[in-house]
Amino acid sequence: MAQSFGVIGLAVMGENLALNVERNGFPVAVYNRTAEKTDAFMKNRAQGKNVKATYSLEEFVSALERPRRILVMVKAGKPVDAVIQQLKPLLQEGDMIIDGGNSLFEDTERRVEELEATGLRFIGMGVSGGEEGALNGPSLMPGGTRAAYESIEPIVTKIAAQVDDGPCVTYIGPGGSGHYVKMVHNGIEYGDMQLIAEAYDLLKNTVGLNHQQLHEVFTEWNTTDELNSFLVEITADIFTKLDDEIREPLVELIMDAAGQKGTGRWTVISALELGIGIPTITAAVNARIMSSIKSERVAASKQLNGPSSQFSGDRASFIHKIRDALYCSKICSYAQGMALLAKASDTYNYDLNLGETARIWKGGCIIRAGFLNKIKHAFDENRQLPNLLLAPEFKQTILDRQEAWREVIATAAQMGIPVPAFSASLDYFDSYRRDRLPQNLTQAQRDYFGAHTYERVDKEGVFHTEWARETAQV
Repeated sequence: MAQSFGVIGLAVMGENLALNVERNGFPVAVYNRTAEKTDAFMKNRAQGKNVKATYSLEEFVSALERPRRILVMVKAGKPVDAVIQQLKPLLQEGDMIIDGGNSLFEDTERRVEELEATGLRFIGMGVSGGEEGALNGPSLMPGGTRAAYESIEPIVTKIAAQVDDGPCVTYIGPGGSGHYVKMVHNGIEYGDMQLIAEAYDLLKNTVGLNHQQLHEVFTEWNTTDELNSFLVEITADIFTKLDDEIREPLVELIMDAAGQKGTGRWTVISALELGIGIPTITAAVNARIMSSIKSERVAASKQLNGPSSQFSGDRASFIHKIRDALYCSKICSYAQGMALLAKASDTYNYDLNLGETARIWKGGCIIRAGFLNKIKHAFDENRQLPNLLLAPEFKQTILDRQEAWREVIATAAQMGIPVPAFSASLDYFDSYRRDRLPQNLTQAQRDYFGAHTYERVDKEGVFHTEWARETAQV
């Protein structure tokens, strides 16, 4: 009997998704480039399950019912193209390839166009939730033709995380929209993680909390409507883990040099190309870059001194203010991400539903958080909302807490503690709320040295001024 679904690539994510699909009632065929990996999977995790091992792509394709639905879980880039080229001669009209990796959305656009023209279907599907999510219910972001989505809808709605208002999957839109939304999701994730890291740094190095106290603070924050989230929850857990040998907090033994796989950088590049400011996410990417030059920073620390200020305020009050600063900064980070999605939707004709996008992030994914309900509500109330900062609840939240937010950032500066994402978030808020910015001077400078012209606030038209007898040439 033919299998309902196929998975190519048996790294942990591929294995877990295959097991998730099988557990939900869809027999699976699997293939991996190395037979040893397939054998190990079948002898261990897949033993006794409705999973069929295959050892060539021809055998794999033959094992699937038509129209075939094939999930490719290999490294993004050339490996995906290689698998597609190997599959194409073996497939028939109406068969589907689903790329579940973190592919660049522009690659997905190209693949959708090329494959749909040959009668094959292609879905670029963002998958968030890590290994646990893949096995027990991820957040899924599939993009492609609506007909292609409808073909996999019975499967993806079963394997996705389930929340109070449905499965954490929806039809995102055409072309590369699924991978675009996943890319921005990851950019927001970068921002979230950096903001939490800065809160930890402040709690540890201003008010001097130890790891038990840090655990208690983050545990308490995770019970609040504002900060209840997967990332805050695991942060609280991290502080309880001691090294097995020396019984010291493990987090303090980890090298402070963060890695990245590219999706945060792609988000920043796309925002620059589309002309959308995402300073919090950009700061988070930059913070990882700065962390990576560890040996250089160690050498610099021996020569460059910071301020000698000590914290002298009320500890309990300041901890509460850090919480407020974290939440305000988080709102700004999500506002930037959603503004980028809105611009991309208009530019690439994705017709994204931002309320539904927030909803499918409520379960399964890394940025799942209680306050996504509020984001969903904001965009459901007003699909044309230009910025989350203008949604009534978020607007009032920041107006009520901005004094604490500013005090936290000022204290960090006085004590020489870098808070690039906190600061970028406040700068974003302050820039967005002001009706007058100093770029009138920038325009004057551009006109002075390059005759770039300018507009005026008091009359219509485009103007140029001879600012000096001899204009500088650049």
